[in-house]
Amino acid sequence: MNTQTHPARIHVDHGSQKRLGQWTTTRDVEVRSRYGRAVIDLRSPHIPGGDIQVSLDLDRSAVTLLVSGDAVIDQRDLAWTGRGKVKQTFHHPAAAPGRTIRLTGHVRHGEVRVYSGGIAQLSVICSREFFADARRAHAAGRTPTLDDPARDA
Repeated sequence: MNTQTHPARIHVDHGSQKRLGQWTTTRDVEVRSRYGRAVIDLRSPHIPGGDIQVSLDLDRSAVTLLVSGDAVIDQRDLAWTGRGKVKQTFHHPAAAPGRTIRLTGHVRHGEVRVYSGGIAQLSVICSREFFADARRAHAAGRTPTLDDPARDA
């Protein structure tokens, strides 16, 4: 895979989008959502090392980030209007913190959920995309990769 230099853009308007598995090779993600929901998997080993920046522009929307168990979430540069917050599932801290995911931008009446480790893996396993990947993998004689993107690295 070639490493992208431009940000990965996700736009949701009155709907939902999921980006699971190895969907990008860039560390910059831009999410614009109005009355929508986005699920973004940031566990791929194809994303280059270093911090990941997620720029948000949410209006009455929710974003779910799937991250590795040792990820650190930095939300200092996130501005809020109205109700909302970052909800993070708790996990056992690793011996050394992993990559930092920086949240920037503006959220108006929305929320950001962060699922890490096994909860992130479980949320992928319970998706339609995983079942489609499992069917393709079975037909090709391989194992599914959406639940654990590092398996296909």
